[in-house]
Parts: sequence; C-alpha cells; structure tokens
Amino acid sequence: MSGAAPQRSARRRDSRRAVPEELAQPGDGAERVRLTFLPDGAEVRVPSGTPVFDAASWNGIAIDSTCGGYGTCKKCKVRVVSGDLPVGSIDPRAFTGGELADGWRLACRAMAREDLVIEVPPLQTRPKAALAGVGRHVILRPSVQKRHVALEEPTLEDQRPDLRRLLDAIDDLEPTASVAVLRTLGATLRSANFDVTAVVVDEELIAVEPGDTTARRFAIAFDLGTTTVVATLLDLDSGQPLAVRSMLNRQQPFGADVITRVSATMMDETALAKLQAAAHGTLAELTAEVLADAEVEAAEVYEITVCGNQTMMQIALGIDPEPLSMAPFIVATNRFPEARAADFGVPVHPRAHAYVFPSLGAYVGGDIVAGMLATGMTRDQRLRLFIDVGTNSEIALGSSERVLATAAPAGPAFEAAQIRCGMRAADGAIEGVKIDGDELRLQVIGDVEPVGLCGSGVVDVVAELVHGGLLDHSGRFAAVEAVAAERPRLAERFAMIGQERVFVLHPRGASVEESVFISQRDVRELQFAKASIATGWQILLRDLGVDASEIQQVLLAGSFGAYLTPLSAVRIGLVPKLALPRIISAGNVAGEGAKIAALSARERAEADAILREVEYVELSGRADFNDLFIDQLAFPG
Repeated sequence: MSGAAPQRSARRRDSRRAVPEELAQPGDGAERVRLTFLPDGAEVRVPSGTPVFDAASWNGIAIDSTCGGYGTCKKCKVRVVSGDLPVGSIDPRAFTGGELADGWRLACRAMAREDLVIEVPPLQTRPKAALAGVGRHVILRPSVQKRHVALEEPTLEDQRPDLRRLLDAIDDLEPTASVAVLRTLGATLRSANFDVTAVVVDEELIAVEPGDTTARRFAIAFDLGTTTVVATLLDLDSGQPLAVRSMLNRQQPFGADVITRVSATMMDETALAKLQAAAHGTLAELTAEVLADAEVEAAEVYEITVCGNQTMMQIALGIDPEPLSMAPFIVATNRFPEARAADFGVPVHPRAHAYVFPSLGAYVGGDIVAGMLATGMTRDQRLRLFIDVGTNSEIALGSSERVLATAAPAGPAFEAAQIRCGMRAADGAIEGVKIDGDELRLQVIGDVEPVGLCGSGVVDVVAELVHGGLLDHSGRFAAVEAVAAERPRLAERFAMIGQERVFVLHPRGASVEESVFISQRDVRELQFAKASIATGWQILLRDLGVDASEIQQVLLAGSFGAYLTPLSAVRIGLVPKLALPRIISAGNVAGEGAKIAALSARERAEADAILREVEYVELSGRADFNDLFIDQLAFPG
C-alpha cells in the first residue's frame, strides 16, 4: 500500500534505541548512575546516557507512552525532583516554560548522566472500557463437564485399575487421562471413600475431586486487547457472568499499537519475553480480581477462552510476531494448537484448557472472529456492516449469503494517541461535545475539569465543527471573521499556537498551550484515519456488488465504538449516510464471543466455520485504494 495510509511494516534495527545526536556525548555508558523513582522509591543503576524511559521500562516501572519511547506522542512526562536533566529539543513542544522550570521532561528524550530523583505520574490502568456488547442467547453446552460417581471399592474379585474403575462409571463420556491425574488418583479415591467427581474438559479427564462438586464449575473469558484487557468470570452451571473486570494492557509502555510493539521485538532480543510477561501479568491480575469478586477458588476454573488480534495472541504465546509486520503479512497459524491456561500465565487449575479463537489473517484476528460469532454475521439474512474502530480497524460486510472482511490501518487518531491534547478515556477526558448556536457544551468523564480529549471526544468535536460550519468540508478551519459575524463567542475560541490554528475547548492556565484544544493537525489526523476506514468499506461494497443504501445495519464494535455517537460517525463520513436507527454501538462484541465460546462448545465449530465462509480482502496493493482514499478525505456535504 502506498503512503496514503499508515504503513504496517517495520524493519529490523539495532537492539538499542539510537540516542538523539544533540544529546549524545562521548563516554556515554562508561559509568553508571543511580535513578530513584517516586512515589514508590524504586532505585535502579543504569549506564550513563541511558534514557530515563528505558531505565524505568527495563526495571518494570511503568511510564505512560503510546509511541514506545520515540518522542512522537509526548506522553512520557516525568518531573526531576533532584539532579540535572537539560531541556531537550522536543521538551518545549510538550511543556510550558513554567513546567520546564519546574523540572518536567519527556522521559524518552531525557538522558541520565548523573544521579537523579524522578517523579513518575501514576499510569491510568483503568480506562473507561466497554465491558459488554451485542450478543445472543446460546444453548448452554460448555466443554467443561462434571460427573459425580460413587464407585464400588476394589476387592480381590474386582481388581480393575483405579482409572478403569472411574471411566467405567462415566458411561456418557470417554475421556483420556494424563500422568498428572494418575499421580493423585489413587490417594483421592481412597481418602474420599470412592465418592468423587470427575472433571472432564473436551475429551480429557483433568481432575478427580472428593465428594460431589458438580455445582461448582467456572471459566474465564478474556478479550486481550492491544489497549484494554477484559476478563469475565462465568458460572458454567447457570451460564451467568459472576464478575467482570478490565484494565490497561501492561504492554502499553512498549507502544500504543501492534506495529510499535513488533518493532520493539525486532530491536531488542529480550523484548518479546518482556511483552509476553506483561500480557501474562495483565491476565493474572484480572484473574485474581474476578475470582475475589465472586469468591471462587482458582482451582475451580477449568477453562479459559481468549480472543485478541493475531499479534496479541502470538506475543502472549511467545511466538515471534515479526512476519506479521511486513509483506506478505504471514501468521504463524490460523488455528492455534491445543493450549493450557498456564500458556497464558493464568493462575487457575493447573490443567485448565485454553480455547484460542482462530484468525482470518494477520490483521483480521481472533477478536474479529469472536465479534462475528457474537453478532451472527454469517447467519443473518440482512446486509450488515461491521466495523471495529481502532488503530487497526477491521471491517466486515455481508449476510448469510456471503461475507467479506478486511483491515484498514487507520493509525492512532481514534485512540487520541497522536492528538495534541489526546488522552485515554479516563477521568478528565472530554468524551462528548455539542455545539448549540453560540454555545459549546462538553461531556467529561468523571464530571471533573477537562484535562484532555479521548477518541470519542475527538470525533464529536470535529463532527460538531463541520456541522456548525467552523470546519469546511476539506477539513480547514473557517475564517474567524466569518464565524464572528454569526457566532462571536465561538469565534473567540480560535487561537494560534506558533503557526498552527487551534480551537479551544476548555481554557486552562495562563496560555493557550495549557488549554484543552483541537488543532488543525489533529483534524488532519482524524481525516486520514476515517478515510482509511471509509475506503475499506467502499472497497468491500464494490467487491460485493452492492450499494451503501442497501446496508440494513451498521455495527460499531470495540470499546471505542461503544462510546462513539452514531450521528458524529455519519457527519465525519466514518460510516455510510444511513438512518441513525440502523447504526448500532455494539460494544465489546469480541468479549461476548469469548463468553459464547466458554458457554457452548458447539459454537466453537461456528467460529471455525467463519474461517471457511468469510473471504479476506487485502487492501495492500489494491489499484483502486489511492483514488478512493483521496475521495474519502473530505467530510460529507
């Protein structure tokens, strides 16, 4: 694909990040310096000249970042409490003069050459996320089965082996047993007076428990997202969710998107293990939380189901993701071999199974297959458009007759990663904007003073500015004089930062730079992102031979899609211009698919069928992509 859309590929580089020339000095690394990180007081010793960001990351200290420490996102803000860190060339773009004087620096461009005490702002680990989504009812048929049996004790006349005696009593199942089960089988049978419960997952006997425990069987469904991870504890006896928790993926310091994380593994041979450990740590923490919430023992969880994009799956399993990042974008496998919960670092029953969703390709992974399973994309007779909006946006179009799917690399604009005042969906983030006449109203997460913009807020403000005539259809801010004639109060919100025009959403501090605003460059970022997605569904419409007016339902999936206003999506051209009731915020449908797979083993066959029935369309190299992309840059009239 040409430069019209963000590139997916990355090339292998040296194992250490290059030091900026203006900061490099002879002798860097010859001595070691001590860094103390507040508020925890952790101390580390690193070679002189090491970036503060790397020093923290190497030692498990999380500093916020969405670019992986390359100086582009300007989010790795730290404050020097003691010691000297010169102001770097990028620092003035991220901080006001007062903040620089107070010791604030970008950690990725701050080279430690003497002992320092560094204050690290707390990382937001609980962003606002969609915990549920559009799903459907399924017949409860979990792969985890329990059979309570009261066995006759062995005699000289009945010397059947313990395992044979147990299997003979389970007349409706034919499981196999491992050596691990046999190690404790004899002792368990005799201590329980041969009154036991057999635990079978798929066709494997994974445990034998004393007494009747048939009412206690649980599973955990995971949506392992690039940004947010969601865990749902399910009671397999009733089919009901007992607890749900979410948190930021601990891989965030390595970058906001999968390409940045893959690049990290290519530049540092230890990065894959670190990324894998971060994923496992996230899953383990969520596991502990949902178990505590529901008062369930870890040993009572006999299976987990996991969905996520292909990069997340391969990293979590320790599989080299490099081939995913460059043409021809080859996955290690579409269907993962049988796995255990332990392979994902999930501390539940030691022999618990892990069901991993299959993937259509490198950029339409198991999370999208799970979403299509939950929404019944391949079963519904209606023509539907499915869009999972994110850094890499997946799109599916079709009905029970035929479904096409593709991936559109939209970049980080929808997650506000490259937006000047962008932030995650946490307290203080503007998530909704409304312009009514000359008035501007903001919806802020937590009902506190605004400190930034999250993705849905970016889309809302651009949509409102376009609708109100403050942005023209090419994406350029309107002339202040023209706005002032009709909306003087809104005209006062226009300002300049250097040579760039901005629109102030919330004044803060003594200067425009300290305010919450959207800039002309931010608008361009959103235009490129939405044009990439719109080009994707336009190509699918063309390949399927249908018109946008024939679409009967649009599903906006994912955490971002859950909070995106359908009207704003239409106004910026992210989705076709349809009646608003046809546009549904579907929420976390990937997580719903993971729950369905835990509750019904039969539905897993449907997930496998999706691989056979859905046709993947690769946008890279499409001759019609560039022309369509350029057409989609403008905002609709």
